[in-house]
Amino acid sequence: MLYFENDYQEGAHPSILERLAQTNLTPMSGYGTDPLCASAIEKIKLACGCPDADAFLLSGGTQTNRTVISSLLYPYEGVIAAKTGHISVHEGGAIEASGHKVIELQAVDGKLDIDAAEAYLKAYDADENNSHMVRPAMIYISFPTELGTLYSKKELQKLRAICNEYALTLYADGARLGYALASPECDVSLRELAALCDVFYIGGTKMGALIGEAVVFPKGDTSPRIITLIKQNGALLAKGRLLGAQFDALFTDELYFRLGEHAIAMAEKLKAVLKRMGMRFYLESPTNQQFVIVENAAMQALREKVKFSFWEKYDENHSVIRFVTSWATDEKSIDALEKLL
Repeated sequence: MLYFENDYQEGAHPSILERLAQTNLTPMSGYGTDPLCASAIEKIKLACGCPDADAFLLSGGTQTNRTVISSLLYPYEGVIAAKTGHISVHEGGAIEASGHKVIELQAVDGKLDIDAAEAYLKAYDADENNSHMVRPAMIYISFPTELGTLYSKKELQKLRAICNEYALTLYADGARLGYALASPECDVSLRELAALCDVFYIGGTKMGALIGEAVVFPKGDTSPRIITLIKQNGALLAKGRLLGAQFDALFTDELYFRLGEHAIAMAEKLKAVLKRMGMRFYLESPTNQQFVIVENAAMQALREKVKFSFWEKYDENHSVIRFVTSWATDEKSIDALEKLL
């Protein structure tokens, strides 16, 4: 069986396991107050160019999204997201369960339609009945998007300007941030992203860690009692050292960035194979997720030898499926896929 199902199907990068083993029997305080977490956070702040930032290590992506959004919004406020956004589709209503409406707007290739967002905000401000409506207070984006596409620096700057004009928070979900930054088509650095966003997170789960995400508030303006809120949302580990050791390893000798570069190199090789085989692409993704349209019968036959993700129904006879590369993908598996196809 060949595995291209997702980018978290393997365990952890050997450097992370080594760091965990090295520190395994060293007694440490809990809940993220240990020296490993402190070291990891300092390295993350340095990489982001934000010495005054607040950063926290949380257990997972859904918990991070729910914690950030619920901690920054009042009960009468909601968050704008693309209809294809992760919080809109694949988080089981976690944001709505926290009491905040997800305001879904049009998406273009997985990206929030910026003009549609601006029009929505103008209409809200002009509505005399908006005191009876959920107030939009945040714009949520994924970088890269759920379809593997990227916002350009110009698009991010426009979102920043809109958020400034309408007093909104700009939040970037970086579950696959390392793969975005490694893409040749990405014209935004980590430091530039940090300067443009009010809050974002650096994904670990999909980038070689066992579990964990690092949320960064670049200006250091977190909500009061943020640790309590993290705990309420099930994102605070008693053995916080588990997260600290992993992110300390990821941000040593630029391992995080090197893992992203490897996954993108494998994605480009995979993309070339799929094109040689005459596969029809759903869209052009510059990152580690590749979406192709296949006949339903072919999809079923392929499932006998390859693990991939069903994405959505395309028409009565075709489906969109997803192939994913990761920090652990090797060339032999791609060569084997080409032979099989």
